[in-house]
Amino acid sequence: MRIALVTDYYPPTLGGVQTAVKALAEALAAAGHEVTVFCPLAGPSDDAGVVALPVARWFRPDGYPFAWSPRRVADRLRREFVDRRIEVVHTHSEMFAALGAITAARSLGLPVVHTMHGRVDVYTAHALPLPAVTTALLGALHARHVSRRGLRVEPGTPYTATVSARRMWRLMLAQSRASAHVFVPSAHFARKLVAQGVTTPVSVSSNGLEPSVLAAIGEPAPRLLVPGETVTVVWVGRLSREKRPAALVEAALRLGSAVRVDVYGDGPERRALERLGGPVTLHGAVPHAEVLAAMRRSHLLVSSSVDFDNQPMVMLEAMATGLPVLYCDPDLAEVVPPGGGFVTPTPDVDGIVDEVRRLVREPDALGAASAVMVAERDRAAQHVDDAVEVYARVVARG
Repeated sequence: MRIALVTDYYPPTLGGVQTAVKALAEALAAAGHEVTVFCPLAGPSDDAGVVALPVARWFRPDGYPFAWSPRRVADRLRREFVDRRIEVVHTHSEMFAALGAITAARSLGLPVVHTMHGRVDVYTAHALPLPAVTTALLGALHARHVSRRGLRVEPGTPYTATVSARRMWRLMLAQSRASAHVFVPSAHFARKLVAQGVTTPVSVSSNGLEPSVLAAIGEPAPRLLVPGETVTVVWVGRLSREKRPAALVEAALRLGSAVRVDVYGDGPERRALERLGGPVTLHGAVPHAEVLAAMRRSHLLVSSSVDFDNQPMVMLEAMATGLPVLYCDPDLAEVVPPGGGFVTPTPDVDGIVDEVRRLVREPDALGAASAVMVAERDRAAQHVDDAVEVYARVVARG
């Protein structure tokens, strides 16, 4: 099958969507399918399987290349879809690369499948300047390409309480309605989408790691924490408020010599974290191999986000390296094998401090969790059977 994967986020930028799309592309290719990734890049791609889309010259929200203009993006995609004889289009974002893909696919009669990777409502509230204004602009631009007529979002839940949040939920509902099928990597996010009125068929389908990453990691070794040993903690992600990196840094200040924290990633919160100080090293954006190496030599991964992440790819990478996970959002329990991690008693700094102190007192608990992660490593692998089955179904329906 000839498949187009279209995303607004892809390497060399870092992030969970980038990792997930790369893994899917490699796994589909390994299964014998012809796969092309289309994404905004600052320059031409060195990879024959990746096609660069036009980008805005001066606008880079949160440091990412921004696909622009909608007409140029759609025209490029239409030509590429025809030249490559694409059969199905799989979008992985809600910005203008994906919107151009919908426009191009409609003009050619191609089916569109969409993966809803994350909470656009939370991301825009934290990553965009003046969200009350920019979400209105973004929603209006999105509506020019994907109709949101008849879609209503009520303010009856905590995550739809603000006008800006409801705008972004209407955007997500419109994107879902414009697709023949919607994949969601987690059950907790799927429930929210359905509750808000998504009627397009929805499948919960886990992301995974590509074979090359699993091979690079190799056979994981169980972690052992010797009584009195400093706990080495790793945090990986975009340094942005919705990820709450400051919660971990503030916890590290209170834990003192009990922990050593390595933070990998960059973003708008970096300067604020530098001012906090503490037993924390900010490594910035580094090659993926360096992140995996840090995971292999650490005792614990901390995921500090709450009510934002869908299925963090770093938690799958932790599983593949045998690294236990401490997480603050109870919804993320479905990502971690039972016994392979720890949820904080409360989602705040106090909760992180209390749970790390417990692990220091009970080092065997960390070793037992690592053994679970090693045993469940295969759960982190990317599987494509569900995706291929949906592709075949929507192509057959035309």
